Amino acid sequence: MALEQLSDVVQRCQALPDDSYTTEDHDVFMIAGRTCIEEGDITQVLSIVLDEKNQDIVRCMGWNLLPPLIKVLLRKENKDLPQCLAVFNHLLQTCTPKELLIGLLEQLDQDDPLIIAESVHLLLTPLQQVLLRLGSRKASSLGMTLSSVLDLVAKLPLPHTKEQEEDDTFLLCRCCADLTEFVKPFIREATQNTLNGVAQNETTRKTEGEPVGGKEDELRTELLKFCMKTLSHPLLELQLKDPETLAVSPLRNFATDILNTLHAIGESLPSLAFQPLMKRKLVPGFLEEEVRYPKESLASLAHLVFVHHLGADIFPAVFSSVFRLRCNMEHICLLLSRSEEFRIQKGLELYEKSLVQLEDGSLHADLLDIKTFLAVPQNMVKVMTFCPRHDLRTRGLKVFQMSIDKFDTEAKYKFFQYMLKTSNHSGVEGFIIKNIKNQINFALQPGNGNVWFEGGQLLPLLRKVLSLPDGPETDLLQHLDRLMEALNLLRFLIIRDKVTENQTGIWTELYKIEDTFLKPLRVAVNMSRAHYERELHDTTETKKSKVKDGPELSVTVDGEKLADVTSECQALHMALHTFDMMESVLVRIEELIEVKENLQPEPMSPNSTDPPWFKA
Repeated sequence: MALEQLSDVVQRCQALPDDSYTTEDHDVFMIAGRTCIEEGDITQVLSIVLDEKNQDIVRCMGWNLLPPLIKVLLRKENKDLPQCLAVFNHLLQTCTPKELLIGLLEQLDQDDPLIIAESVHLLLTPLQQVLLRLGSRKASSLGMTLSSVLDLVAKLPLPHTKEQEEDDTFLLCRCCADLTEFVKPFIREATQNTLNGVAQNETTRKTEGEPVGGKEDELRTELLKFCMKTLSHPLLELQLKDPETLAVSPLRNFATDILNTLHAIGESLPSLAFQPLMKRKLVPGFLEEEVRYPKESLASLAHLVFVHHLGADIFPAVFSSVFRLRCNMEHICLLLSRSEEFRIQKGLELYEKSLVQLEDGSLHADLLDIKTFLAVPQNMVKVMTFCPRHDLRTRGLKVFQMSIDKFDTEAKYKFFQYMLKTSNHSGVEGFIIKNIKNQINFALQPGNGNVWFEGGQLLPLLRKVLSLPDGPETDLLQHLDRLMEALNLLRFLIIRDKVTENQTGIWTELYKIEDTFLKPLRVAVNMSRAHYERELHDTTETKKSKVKDGPELSVTVDGEKLADVTSECQALHMALHTFDMMESVLVRIEELIEVKENLQPEPMSPNSTDPPWFKA
């Protein structure tokens, strides 16, 4: 029945010019033709399609046969596969490119990852052939095709292990290789257009005195958008394997191909990687700077270049380590500000690679006037304290310490002041105070003296450290890390700095420290201990009364068992132990002060001054 309908409509249309086909003719041809293919009458369909008398009909209506043909081609094992392939190839050569493009892209719209991967593999070459038939009008169609394919590729799972990439478990590697082959002829054309445009503009400039420039090549623009989108996904989300781990990595090869594509279409990799600091020339066109060069894509590119060393043959090694760090801080700040773990990981890797090339103490204090040099540490604090992955928190702490080591003495001093003021986290503040102690210890050694970590300049920093955030009412447990490090620093200063030398100025400042820190801290310890002892007593009495009243019952809320009285008592005991530990350090400091002061014939008068730039 369907074959008869197809034969009838074809025979009727043979006598008509192609612009006289009715909507009914199109509908009958489409429905009957698709039914014939689905019912296995592909040999007859092939005969009709190849008949010379039917070529005008095929040119106008043939693209409607694509859906059932592609279904057969995707199955691969169908007995009608050779005939279907012959019909498919003839349609690609005969039908109008615009309609073929629409028909092929419609068949790419899938949700199942396996079907997506197979469809991309099957249809990219036909799509390439169709686009090449469009001649100079292909740019927007190429952009639409690349965007559609990348949206599909984004639905594929990413390989996380070496074995998954080697076996191409999710077929992503094959899709990336297909994409590389797909864009090659368009890259060659865009490159040639660029060369022709430069030559033409140069001739115009010489003959007419006009500046070099002109309308941007649209094909190049679409390829640039493709590269930028690919850098964002999948490349930013992938964890590429090093050559030592995986000698032949399809995904690393794909990343290299993208960088080479950028270079081929006239984009300078240094200009892209260092875009935050390098002034780019204005390019006429419809893309604004933020759209043309998305920040996340540039961060991904910087990671590929500086962490994986891709594109080394087209990236000149003439930039100083400090300049590279300054540029990369924008990318690092962006990556670390996100919540996704793969972005945080890449931000830490890029930061570490940017720092490792620098000598310790080589970064000057004026770099702290740059916004990112203060924003990145704040993001690092969030990583070290809130990131769910332990390995990223540990790596964050390592990189944070490395960044401190790269500052010179003045920069360390100012950085410590800034972090004590802004971190708002006891553990981070304790870490900073420990670094301050190390810097003071270094400065007190023979030949290492400096103006920032001894004498009058040190005192404003010590005042920040040796203080209680809320006086005697400070929550000691919440600020435990900071307070214990502060006490350890004070004990170190009293032991290390002789009263007669007073290199750190601690003995000049001691009477203030006793009034503003030690005495309020002792009051806070006594108040906290009394409060927790009362809580422990009440909790213990509650437990005794429950034992008398009957068996202890557990209470569950939303599936979670509430803490029982025993665990609460343990927490209270631990808190009391913490107060005992803090008091023992306090007592030790007071003993050391008494011993040291007894060795001094007369008290010293305060003579410290704050540095002019310091604001309390």
